[in-house]
Amino acid sequence: MDAGQSHMNVLVPILIVFLAIVLTAWWRARTCLNQAIAKQTRGIDALREAHLAELRQHLQRQQALLDSMIEGILVLDDQHHVILANQAVSQLFGFSLPATGRSLIEVVRHHEVAMLVGRLAAEPVVLGYELRLEATPPRFVQINAVTLRNAAGGTTGIVLVFHEITQLRALEGVRQEFVANVSHELRTPLSLIRGATETLIDGAKQNPASVDKLLAIIDRHADRLTLLIDDLLLLAKLDSGRMSLNLQPLSLHDVVQETMEDLAPRAAARSMRLENGLSLDLLAQADPDRLRQVLSNLIDNAVKFGRPSGLVKVSARGLDERWVELGVQDDGPGIPPEAKARVFERFYRVDKARSREQGGTGLGLAIVKHVVQAHGGDVRVESELGRGTTFYFTLPR
Repeated sequence: MDAGQSHMNVLVPILIVFLAIVLTAWWRARTCLNQAIAKQTRGIDALREAHLAELRQHLQRQQALLDSMIEGILVLDDQHHVILANQAVSQLFGFSLPATGRSLIEVVRHHEVAMLVGRLAAEPVVLGYELRLEATPPRFVQINAVTLRNAAGGTTGIVLVFHEITQLRALEGVRQEFVANVSHELRTPLSLIRGATETLIDGAKQNPASVDKLLAIIDRHADRLTLLIDDLLLLAKLDSGRMSLNLQPLSLHDVVQETMEDLAPRAAARSMRLENGLSLDLLAQADPDRLRQVLSNLIDNAVKFGRPSGLVKVSARGLDERWVELGVQDDGPGIPPEAKARVFERFYRVDKARSREQGGTGLGLAIVKHVVQAHGGDVRVESELGRGTTFYFTLPR
């Protein structure tokens, strides 16, 4: 074997060992690199998931906050597509959530809203715009809209806030009707008092018979004004919750009997009979003065509108261990079905001409309702045309 062959025999194993070492080192380095990359990837994925979870939680909190608002919120992008909408606006316009990406007109289906958004191209803010939504009954919405702009002044989106004012409209209608009714009720006796006074000033005071007649008119309508003002003040106290009740155990039979004795002359004038159908041992927890007021209004109402020579009967029964129910029944013409839901409204009269002829302030049944509710009870009416009317109310035992 020559020297060259001998060197080759020595170098080959060395080279093999060296290559093995290099390959092993490379493999270990690659494995470590892959593990580091995998670890980094896992870290990035975990961080992404954490950020996504935090974002989802933030969006959920934001949506929960928006959904808790009574105002409808609608946020649009610069192309008038929905970015954000809350529960209130979805209920108002009847679309389902989420509405992200849908066009404004597709969501609200109301061209007037689209026209309002179109105005924002020329006006940065639109406030107090009123919209009528066709429904049964109609609904009314007040809209405030504002354009969102970036630092360069370009439009980035639009925010619409919807506030339903249906109840405010209804309350305003009630207020206007109430003022009109009060004005009418005050004007009639005041006109009669003024007319009688002017007649006296013009010379009627020289005639004793005329003086007595005119003074009687003044006295009668002054009393009517006093009753009206007292009833209005009482209702104001009941509405504000400032009416304090002197609750005590009462014999319902005795309170009904006392009230009937007070109203006996009115009943006799119409040849009507008053019947107390309550047992002597039936008790209720009530304010005696307010209970007499309730009974007086109901019995007087039955005497006014019952059948001449008819019967007004007061009865009672225990509903359970906590409540007792009283009923005041007449045998008059009854109340039309469409009027039964309104008889407890202030100044509402089923037969306006007859009611004013019979007298009264038009507030009696409203007072009955509020006084009974102040005791924790409830009041209702049952009536059939031609077969009389019964007013029921409950009191705590």
